[in-house]
Amino acid sequence: MKRGKRYQGALARVDREHMYDPVEAIQLVKELATARFDETIEVSIKLGVDPRRADQQVRGTVSLPHGTGKTVKVLVFAKGDKQKEAEEAGADIVGGEELAEKIQGGWLEFDVAVATPDMMSVVGRLGKILGPRGLMPNPKAGTVTFDLARTIQELKAGRIEYRVDKTSIVHAPIGKASFESEKLLDNFTAFIDALVRARPPAAKGQFFRSITVSSTMGPGIRVNPLLAIQRRQ
Repeated sequence: MKRGKRYQGALARVDREHMYDPVEAIQLVKELATARFDETIEVSIKLGVDPRRADQQVRGTVSLPHGTGKTVKVLVFAKGDKQKEAEEAGADIVGGEELAEKIQGGWLEFDVAVATPDMMSVVGRLGKILGPRGLMPNPKAGTVTFDLARTIQELKAGRIEYRVDKTSIVHAPIGKASFESEKLLDNFTAFIDALVRARPPAAKGQFFRSITVSSTMGPGIRVNPLLAIQRRQ
């Protein structure tokens, strides 16, 4: 892929053979985020698991202490008093059968969907639409629940869902380039801690194979996995 001069200039400042301390990596990724918008800072981690095996799946949620910097648009499938609870908790869109029909018509203007268990018979038929986009409510991700108030508040505050992909990599946003380095480091450490806790018992050997941080338009910066783990202790 042909890269522009700005990217090439940023890449020249990265030692691609060196594994950086998390503090150094975060500082550098902020310096290299020079696009005309507030770039998202993302961490990508290669795990020592085989995602084809059911006993080596890595999936869960984590509440980032400083959020992601993104305004999250929350849609809630509910009925009766639960609709009022969702609205009072700050949900952006609340409804039932009519929302399902709207989504089936191609509307997808939301970031995360939450559903009460008694609405899953309606939501279930949206699996082919929402599933591939990572928007399907799921009990494992905490988005199928009767505790709407807490769930909506956590999502608005910066709770994110993560899941290992077919290449054994987990991706997650940890904030914006405008965040202070300390806040990005706190979010980074919280995500590392969540993955350590989510390690499947069947995973053998080195769990963190590689860690890379990058901005939306910037090059990847390798982080020393050992130092990343030590930071959470």
